[in-house]
Amino acid sequence: MKKAYLGGRLRQLREARGLTQAALAAQLDISPSYLNQIERNQRPLTVQVLLKINAAFGLDIQLFSEEGDARLLAELREAVQGGEPAVGLSELRDLVDNAPALARRFIALHRRAREAEDRAAALALTQGATDAMRVPAPFEEVRDFFYDNRNFFDALDARAEALAEGVGLAPGDPLPGLAARLRDRHGVTLRKDDGETGDLRRLDAGRRELVLSGGLSPGQMAFQVATQIGLIEAEDDIGDLVAGAAFSGDEARRLARIGLANYFAGAVLMPYGAFWRAAEGAGYDIDWLGHRFGTGFEATCHRLSCLQRPGAQGVPFFFLRVDRAGNISKRQSATDFHFSKVGGSCPLWRVHSAFDHPGEILTQIAEMPEGRRYFWVTRTVLSRRGRYGSPGKEFAVALGCDIAHAARLVYSKGLDLADPAAVTPIGAGCKVCPREGCPQRAFPMLGRPLTVDPSRAQFAPYGQATSQSA
Repeated sequence: MKKAYLGGRLRQLREARGLTQAALAAQLDISPSYLNQIERNQRPLTVQVLLKINAAFGLDIQLFSEEGDARLLAELREAVQGGEPAVGLSELRDLVDNAPALARRFIALHRRAREAEDRAAALALTQGATDAMRVPAPFEEVRDFFYDNRNFFDALDARAEALAEGVGLAPGDPLPGLAARLRDRHGVTLRKDDGETGDLRRLDAGRRELVLSGGLSPGQMAFQVATQIGLIEAEDDIGDLVAGAAFSGDEARRLARIGLANYFAGAVLMPYGAFWRAAEGAGYDIDWLGHRFGTGFEATCHRLSCLQRPGAQGVPFFFLRVDRAGNISKRQSATDFHFSKVGGSCPLWRVHSAFDHPGEILTQIAEMPEGRRYFWVTRTVLSRRGRYGSPGKEFAVALGCDIAHAARLVYSKGLDLADPAAVTPIGAGCKVCPREGCPQRAFPMLGRPLTVDPSRAQFAPYGQATSQSA
């Protein structure tokens, strides 16, 4: 056992039994001064003292286990993160060591507050009162900004298309032309590093170099170079868009600039006119388009969700990227599909099944509770740039559209889009979904009592069979 300073817990035990330090010291056969030092965390709580506590009070010595402290500390850190002023780890550890009951009470209050926020958000969404939502985080503000603009910015598209045409970028191999543009117009040369820093792109102003991660593919390098060019050459357009948005702070404005520069980069590698014509001609074949323009699956999907130019509109897609834990790290929409902000996503959504079929394109016809049907295309993407044994990045990327547009996609060939048996009923998330009889329901709908048959529910009491285990 390593040294454990758990004086606060020992003091709580003594006070709960109404003992003075002298009385407890006598029962444990140690000196009052030694006990005082332990309680003040000037001396560690030793195994010998723990055994004496067990003999005197018959307590399980796991009460003093540091494993429980570690869990309590982690929960406390989660509860206080993001607030002002910042709370240091040492302060949190002091609270756990000296007042664990107070720490647990604080965590319980935090959970109740989060549950109340979720409930208010869900009720606001059902009533259309989006102003009742909690104050969004900066990245949520930027995500909503792109959604409000239908993921289309005509000025950036036009500027990027003109740049691609003026430079004469080779389709499928844009890196040489972009590198020449950066060098000739801005005096910045490219350099690749060993990829150990983790930075995808870094501008070294002193040496006039754009440093790219050596682990990037040529297409990814081209995207990073185009992003840097966008930050320089499209600065005025990006600035006007950011200034016209009601962002709450500098962090949201900074993230919006990066997002718009990335949009510009995608528009350079996949110029609107050429990309739209190719997409229409190929039935929106994602892999073929990626090969044609030298872009990856995710970048191609993202670009397909941006084709909303008047007179040359593509399929109005919604795009998302999700990890194995169900966290949606990217979501953009050119239409009005509702991405839930409360309670996660639906487990019946086939995007979650993509991880069981790596590299394989899966499709799904899904119906929302209000009766609207959508066609989904999803596949995993994997990025691994580190050394052997280092974790990679794995996501499922998905494109969806209203069922009315599904026939335009190559992925719907051979499918009976009107067959009711081919439809999967899904929802925006359990906490806002009214499908009470769903066998995958994890939570009751907020604001509504649980009325489902417990024998079918996934949250049935322990020992009671569910429909899957029976």
